[in-house]
Amino acid sequence: MDKIHIRRLKKEDAGRISRIYAAITMQDVDADFKRVVEDHARSDDEACFVAESDGEVVGFMISYILTAGFGMAKSAWIATLGVDPNCMGQGIGASLAEEIFKYYKSQGIENVYTSVPWDSTDMLSFFKTLGFDRSNFINLRKIVK
Repeated sequence: MDKIHIRRLKKEDAGRISRIYAAITMQDVDADFKRVVEDHARSDDEACFVAESDGEVVGFMISYILTAGFGMAKSAWIATLGVDPNCMGQGIGASLAEEIFKYYKSQGIENVYTSVPWDSTDMLSFFKTLGFDRSNFINLRKIVK
């Protein structure tokens, strides 16, 4: 694999990101996912990046700023990320995270959050290596029928 290049997310990346996400989850991705990626690409104040190798998108990280989150200071949230399964283990996710951290530091944002399934040991391990730890938040859910 050639050198990895990290750049801002573009609207036209949505198709490749959808294919990477489908390969990771082993499920079809609905049209809403692609639309959400395109919406993030249009926003100037979000930190959404892709990793390229040989001009091909091989990873992505989508995050956003939360300005009024239950009384806490302005913060950032990593909403989703993915690396092409054929390229995992090469530091692509860490490179994307470092770019996001640099962006948020330049914006004066100190706290970056994410949410990970409790049984996803690979994702928990990944975020631990980046310095993440438990926060003061508990994820809650309500099923609306």
